[in-house]
Amino acid sequence: MDHVQDYIQDLHNTLDMLPGSSIEQFINILFEARIHDRQVFAMGNGGSATTASHFIGDLGKNTRIEGLPRFRTIGLVDNIASITAYANDEGYENIFSEQLAGFVREYDVVLGVSTSGNSKNVIKAIEFANSVGATTVALTGFDGGRLASLAKLNIHVPSFRIEQVEDIHLMIEHMVISALKKATMDYLVPEEVSSIPAFLPLEIKKE
Repeated sequence: MDHVQDYIQDLHNTLDMLPGSSIEQFINILFEARIHDRQVFAMGNGGSATTASHFIGDLGKNTRIEGLPRFRTIGLVDNIASITAYANDEGYENIFSEQLAGFVREYDVVLGVSTSGNSKNVIKAIEFANSVGATTVALTGFDGGRLASLAKLNIHVPSFRIEQVEDIHLMIEHMVISALKKATMDYLVPEEVSSIPAFLPLEIKKE
């Protein structure tokens, strides 16, 4: 039982150190992407792949409201044919960037999830997304790795326990979805959509 209590306490301590303002920025980025018809992509490996897939599923389904545009979501971990084809023929490090190349546009949102921040395929895809002017976001852990400085917005979980980094990445996903649902219901009605100014990239503040 000591291990269970230690795990819970450690999780609480890490949650207290989360960068709340960065999470709020991510929520704002997604809200504007929805209103201005931007695509949202997500990717990761292993446990992070399931977090990315979970995020895409929730974002597409759980934020629907009559009269407002739906999120345009693409999960880069969910097309097994594309993943295995690129991995087999061109290398595993290209499985996400090559998928992005056919779809991503300026101001789209690209999320990379990596506990270490050093996943080569995620890094390569974020680099490509940056090159076309997309808004890149990372969920990282450990020391943030290369991804922390590469993404335009990094949401860092300050822990070296991989299980807890993955726990909290999924919690952040749920925080974001919950906030988007509430913001939509509380502050926006369909007739107000046309009054929102043309999309401009948000100023992203580094913490």
